[in-house]
Amino acid sequence: MSAQIGVIGAGAWGTALAQSLASDGSDVLIWARETELVDEINTRHSNSLFLPSASLSENVRATSALSDLAAIPVLLGVVPAQFLASVLRDLPEGERDLVLCAKGIEAGTGRLMAEVAADAAPAARLAVLSGPTFAHEVADGLPTAVTLACSGGQEQWARLSPAIARSALRPYYSDDVIGAEIGGAVKNVLAIACGVIEGLGLGQNARAALIARGYAEMLRFGIARGARPETLAGLCGLGDLVLTCSSTSSRNFSLGKALGEGMSAGEALDGKNSVAEGAATAPVLAALAARDTIEMPIVDAVSRLLAGDVPAKSIVAQLLARPLKAEQEPDA
Repeated sequence: MSAQIGVIGAGAWGTALAQSLASDGSDVLIWARETELVDEINTRHSNSLFLPSASLSENVRATSALSDLAAIPVLLGVVPAQFLASVLRDLPEGERDLVLCAKGIEAGTGRLMAEVAADAAPAARLAVLSGPTFAHEVADGLPTAVTLACSGGQEQWARLSPAIARSALRPYYSDDVIGAEIGGAVKNVLAIACGVIEGLGLGQNARAALIARGYAEMLRFGIARGARPETLAGLCGLGDLVLTCSSTSSRNFSLGKALGEGMSAGEALDGKNSVAEGAATAPVLAALAARDTIEMPIVDAVSRLLAGDVPAKSIVAQLLARPLKAEQEPDA
């Protein structure tokens, strides 16, 4: 196999991307840490651990050796955000396009994924792929649109867009890497909040209000960090937020629903193969907002709920008891 594109990470999202990229007959090499999963992908063309619904193309091949990806010119980094640094440090160095697909903020450092990758793989040309994407739909070949934010501008876009675009996967160009990253990271936390609303049975009105007020928090944080508002209003911000705040297909929404139904975070996360990125992002995002005096009451509420500080019903009551303000006030 002489793959021209590789995927680092064989979770649900990495597997779905590999399957989409192979849909035109392209060879795709995917890296998995689990040797038994490598064997399953190569022999049975399935991923029963992370994406059991998908029947994988024979053009998708797997390896457990990162060195096998060293000569591939385009790599998609799809490992969970909290493990990206360690995996990239083990990847052989090289000048390649590295497309970051994890949505989160690194715990302990507060770094976005592009900052993590710039340190761990300094020779790589970075881009970010983000948008409203349920893995099983992408794997099934259903129409999907995403933002592809290129740190190298139009020149990098000209290389990457044909490598990634498929008949059912349509990327849209941006050069706002910060905006694309913040949209994906913040929406995961807000999806947990919307799941709490569902778990408490508070209705559609409450969920719609939370999406709107959560989007205002995303804008405040993003603009403060240098993101462009139009980026956050697009696929990687508002689009992704609407999708993941409305379905149990979202791991973060499902986590929030369990919290609203009375489970602790530990109980809700126990035994899960897939990662709910918002659980790790919420406390670091809340801490960054507090440090920079950015008003993010929903994010702060999710962080406290995950820590077990306050029950879900009390959290909602506290949010409803906040002072009445104009909708467009910067600290509303």
